[in-house]
Amino acid sequence: MENNHSDHILVRDLKLETLIGVYAWEKKLPQTVLLDMDIGIASKKVFESDMLENALDYSQIVARLQTLAKKHDYLLLERFAEAVAQMVLNEFQAPWVRVRVRKPALLAGVKEIGVEITRGG
Repeated sequence: MENNHSDHILVRDLKLETLIGVYAWEKKLPQTVLLDMDIGIASKKVFESDMLENALDYSQIVARLQTLAKKHDYLLLERFAEAVAQMVLNEFQAPWVRVRVRKPALLAGVKEIGVEITRGG
């Protein structure tokens, strides 16, 4: 995918509380996951018009991500990242998205562990 020159929206270090994991304790105790995204902008209109209707509404995207984190039933970060990517592509008509989901301090000696995927394009 050739998106390194594309205009995009940045979302960094969004903290989401969710139940995720394969171990019994992970299925009972909410964890914080950190989400980073680069979301491709479909139209250059927003740069010329300065109007919200030509832009992706950040607040709607964040609210939808918070709802997804509360209501999903995925065990793996990989599946959760895929659900996030598909939601952004399908519900917000983004041409492409890069999603990074991380669990902080999951393993001894490791600051974070996670997955990064890119979809669309």
